[in-house]
Amino acid sequence: MPLDTRPLAIFLMGPTASGKTALACELSERFPLDLVSVDSALVYRGMDIGTAKPDPATLARYPHALVDIRDPSQPYSAADFRADAVPVMERISAQGGVPLLVGGTGLYFRALQQGLSDLPEADPATRARLAAEAQRLGWPAMHARLVNLDPTAAARIDCNDVQRLQRALEVIELTGRPLSELQRGAAAHFPWRVLKLALLPADRRVLHERIARRLDAMLAEGFLDEVRALRARGDLHADLPAIRAVGYRQAWEYLDGQTDAATFRDRAVFATRQLAKRQITWLRSDAGTRIFDPDRAGLGERVGAAVTLFVAGSAGLVPSA
Repeated sequence: MPLDTRPLAIFLMGPTASGKTALACELSERFPLDLVSVDSALVYRGMDIGTAKPDPATLARYPHALVDIRDPSQPYSAADFRADAVPVMERISAQGGVPLLVGGTGLYFRALQQGLSDLPEADPATRARLAAEAQRLGWPAMHARLVNLDPTAAARIDCNDVQRLQRALEVIELTGRPLSELQRGAAAHFPWRVLKLALLPADRRVLHERIARRLDAMLAEGFLDEVRALRARGDLHADLPAIRAVGYRQAWEYLDGQTDAATFRDRAVFATRQLAKRQITWLRSDAGTRIFDPDRAGLGERVGAAVTLFVAGSAGLVPSA
């Protein structure tokens, strides 16, 4: 068998609140790894508390590429991420390091490794009409429509995942073809050999408790003040991808007077749990991923051993003492 000489890359994936950032920082202490964020919310400046963005001290010690690269008024897509991530990875590899891509946005990981089909640009008129229909009929009814038009896409898009559901229906209207059919035509050259690692809690109740505690800590830290500051800008609105991020959408509704404080908290916790559920489902379906329970003792040692085996034989790439 010929020697695989492709440069190395590591994917560290997992649901929200599973401890990915802390583990990535720990691994970067032991190996020549450069961290690259794979998170659809961390790209936005001024959205720090509600995204659980690493604090400035952490980012200074453990720099993450692709954090704070967009204003919240600017939509950011999987295609944008791939266009940004590949040059960063090429630079890291050229300098003798290994890119460690850490995050929970599964679509970004898939787009990076598998490429994206040539999908149509977003059409504001079509989106506005779909949003108006959803306002009248409800998103579950829109999901039922997708089941009829593209059952493959509907099976992987939750009825509460408004952004992806709207996009799938938009693509069908603009092209006359199912999104899943267009995506099957995607192909891209990905010249890295990848180790896929996933943090998946064995007991989901522990993750749910952690999600609730983290939201309460965010609120104590000033999350609502952060959202108030975003609203005060005057150029942001609830339909932007940044504001539709989990937590921000519910906070925006609360500050609009649509809910009370208790309902806001309950909805934010529920939405975050639903996000985690979708992330876990996607990770369990991703072939070739090594799964680790983040709540078992010795996580760093167990994952570190997997990384050591992966990089063994690569010249100059050994863990530090």
